[in-house]
Amino acid sequence: MSWLMEITFPVSGVTTSPLLPFLVALVVSFFTSMGGVSGAFLLLPFQVSILGFTSPAVSPTNLVFNCVAIPSGVYRYIREGRMAWPLTWVVILATLPGVFLRAIIRIKYLPDPKAFKLFAGCVLLYIGGRLLYDMVRPHQSSAALEAKFKEQVAVRRQESQSRLAAGLPPEAVVRTLAFSLGRITFEFYGETFSFSTWGIFLLSFIVGVVGGTYGIGGGAIIAPFFVAVFGLPVYTVAGAALMGTFITSVFGVIFYVAIAPWYPHLAVAPDWLLGLLFGLGGAAGMYCGARAQKCVPARIIKLILAFMIIFLAAN
Repeated sequence: MSWLMEITFPVSGVTTSPLLPFLVALVVSFFTSMGGVSGAFLLLPFQVSILGFTSPAVSPTNLVFNCVAIPSGVYRYIREGRMAWPLTWVVILATLPGVFLRAIIRIKYLPDPKAFKLFAGCVLLYIGGRLLYDMVRPHQSSAALEAKFKEQVAVRRQESQSRLAAGLPPEAVVRTLAFSLGRITFEFYGETFSFSTWGIFLLSFIVGVVGGTYGIGGGAIIAPFFVAVFGLPVYTVAGAALMGTFITSVFGVIFYVAIAPWYPHLAVAPDWLLGLLFGLGGAAGMYCGARAQKCVPARIIKLILAFMIIFLAAN
């Protein structure tokens, strides 16, 4: 198959060069993965508006992208010790029910979700506003972490290539101090962060249901909310948000494939080839983005998240 020659994809009917979805996903995922967002919510309007993929199969195709692309970013966060595992497990357990509930809610109770979309848009605008406010008047702990990262990056640039390959120093990894049904406490780069387990669980559960029902990527809401409302450092929430998105996407693809036979005259199953190409580009972008995150100021990452969340709210 030539990367430059246009082909027609079987399910979607899209005719384009295989190189286009690969490159678009690579660029999008490089920037979004730094904030714990897969970028699928940006690829969806690209598929609909630019590629002309308008059938229901576009949603599971987006989920295939998540399944292929996210593991590379998650692997990088795990390797560098910046995966907050208690937070990750709570996000996974809370978002999974949304995979099954979203279909019931959408079909039986909210066939016309315009009113709720307005409400969801207002919530997202609030989160985006909080992120922008935090950039103007950062929390003391966030400012301290930012200063430490800038100092460490400057030191690393003066060291040998072998030292650079070793990653961040020992104090720049996530250390779990307490994990119970009531509270999670972890340490990162000399700062301690503590938050309610049930608060995180409830938020993730709502996001799992709402995100699945209305086509909003869970990570696109969870990661900014963790940063803006719970005050957690963006360097520690990105891996957890991506892992939660990955798990729900896997079950989402299985769900769509399972119900496809019930809709023989409607394209419901994913376009596997198109999703794979998006996923391969996303995998490369997420790996590079996760690796570059530690060298990017938190203000820049928050600006990226704020832009994405406000863009999502406007749509």
